[in-house]
Amino acid sequence: MAVVTTQNDLHYLPIFLDSLRLDSVLEFDLYIQVNQQLVLYRSANLPFTDRTRQKLLDNRIDRLYVSTLDKDHYQRYIEQNLDKVLTDTAIPEKKKAKILYETSAGLVRDVFANPTYGESIGRSHDLVESTIGFILKGRSAFHSLLKISSFDYQTYTHSVNVCTFALALAQQLGYREGQFLRELGIGALLHDIGKSRVSERILNKRSALTPIEFEIMKKHPQWGVEILREHDSIPEAALLPVLQHHERGDRRGYPEGLSLDEMHLYSRIVAIVDSFDAMTTERVYQRAMDTFPALRIMLQLEGAYDAEALNAFVHLMGPKGLDRSPAR
Repeated sequence: MAVVTTQNDLHYLPIFLDSLRLDSVLEFDLYIQVNQQLVLYRSANLPFTDRTRQKLLDNRIDRLYVSTLDKDHYQRYIEQNLDKVLTDTAIPEKKKAKILYETSAGLVRDVFANPTYGESIGRSHDLVESTIGFILKGRSAFHSLLKISSFDYQTYTHSVNVCTFALALAQQLGYREGQFLRELGIGALLHDIGKSRVSERILNKRSALTPIEFEIMKKHPQWGVEILREHDSIPEAALLPVLQHHERGDRRGYPEGLSLDEMHLYSRIVAIVDSFDAMTTERVYQRAMDTFPALRIMLQLEGAYDAEALNAFVHLMGPKGLDRSPAR
């Protein structure tokens, strides 16, 4: 989400008008843009009424702003009201996708900022449930999310992309059972949480990592499991893709050099979508690849990925992706 800086150096986040629920009490001030300046429109702790909303619509205002000082209040508010937003028939699907994506990225940012804070990690359950419900609507919902996904690599947007792709790929493979999707989704969303222990200097390095730096980076799957094991709310099965998402079927992965048969299905799914998103997003040291050249390279790595899941992912990314397949 872009941050707006005003002349007095205050920072503001743009939010969608449709993310605000009628008659709910806001714990944050709302600002609007007037003559290229942000001005206070509505103070915190006032109910957001239909009359308020209609006045904004009459003035063709779709985006409002929240001070970054109130970012946490807004993040909690939108998470608590996300189901209402996603089931509101008056909101276009593309806008729902944007609100879901921005909310997810905000939560992952909170988790990475304070990975030992169990409350933030626990919030991932509800967010994954909302993502599952949205993606299970079918092809158009998934494509709406795909179109607004960030292709500029950041750890938290990468985590949201991987969760989205993993849940869609599971559906493409025919998996629609609730527990399967919840465990997979939580593991996918939090798969890189171990990177919170890696220094920013290594994570954002513009050149190739040294052997010592790469050995440090290779510890992030195990560190992720250590962090998440401290929280009772994370299912044990959801830890498997956290630990195994860098494993490869040819035993060239890490941390344990597993074969495909030794990897859990969640891990085989997340390994595919994690690799794909890493290849197709812009990084400081690597230009983004287009979708099908990236898939072609992955298909040529014989034995590295689950063949059935990879072929399903190729179909998912094509024009007929998420056509109904038999449920498992």
